[in-house]
Amino acid sequence: MRTISIEAVRDAAAHIYEAAVRTPLVRLDLPFAPPGTPEIHLKLESLQPIGSFKLRGAWNAIRRLPPSLLKDGVWTVSAGNAAQGVAFAARRAGVPCSVMVMDTAPATKLEALASLGAAMVRVTYDEAWRTVETHGSDRMRGHFIHPFDDDDFIAGNATAGLEILEDLPEVETVVAAVGGGGLLAGLGSVMRALKPGVRVLAAEPDTAAPLATSLARGEASHFDGWIASFVDGAGGRSVLPSMWPLLRRVVDDSIVMPLDEVAAAMRYTAERVHVIAEGAGACAIAAARSGRAGRGPIVAVVSGGNIDLSRFAQLVGAVPVLS
Repeated sequence: MRTISIEAVRDAAAHIYEAAVRTPLVRLDLPFAPPGTPEIHLKLESLQPIGSFKLRGAWNAIRRLPPSLLKDGVWTVSAGNAAQGVAFAARRAGVPCSVMVMDTAPATKLEALASLGAAMVRVTYDEAWRTVETHGSDRMRGHFIHPFDDDDFIAGNATAGLEILEDLPEVETVVAAVGGGGLLAGLGSVMRALKPGVRVLAAEPDTAAPLATSLARGEASHFDGWIASFVDGAGGRSVLPSMWPLLRRVVDDSIVMPLDEVAAAMRYTAERVHVIAEGAGACAIAAARSGRAGRGPIVAVVSGGNIDLSRFAQLVGAVPVLS
């Protein structure tokens, strides 16, 4: 059975701050919020140097590679956050990086990639997802860093779970969006090892919820009727069969959220704690606020904050002021 050992996570934690930072927990609502308001804390991975948790996994994956596998550089496939993580980590390691970028990636993520010196190959979402499933492409050169289906990448992501337990030992539920499952699998592995009573919940948009489908069917499944949305960092087309044994062991359930509630969570978070959450991070917040994650203490992982500001303003209903 596939597992991510707590020893592997602790080894990652011994090196992760060479590239990533330790992010804070903040309370979403004041302690004297109205009765019945869930106690929600936000894990602000949006404050990583690249604006996303992916730097944790990318650095751990690259720093563990021998020089023989780094000589031709590294590459990955991503809508943006994993690409930025790999590009940042590769630059820090002094190796070239190229990225297969899906055409749904927002402009802000593409601009960040360019600033990190990554070479980009633009492809359709379908080709990118086939590359994710097959773990390779004859278009690319160098060593492939999978954006989530890699034990070293997952162990790096899992270091966020260690921080959560250190900062909020009384946590009862952890909620995180799921795209490929690399963040959720890492967090769940830490909770199962160190505090098995903690519920680990996925958050998915209702336009793309393959984990909820897989949990209902008891097997890795595709999501019929997949639709692209602003929740571009979550909601893949399917759960990979290689990820399913790990996810089904460490995840308790998936909360599927309508897009309008995700957008409302974006606005609420900006108003309450002045944090910009991209779609995937807001999906976790929306799930935590829905009542289906319990009363708390709940930690919702704000997995990233990389969203075009014009798109963010549109989604939260901001009105331009000319005076």
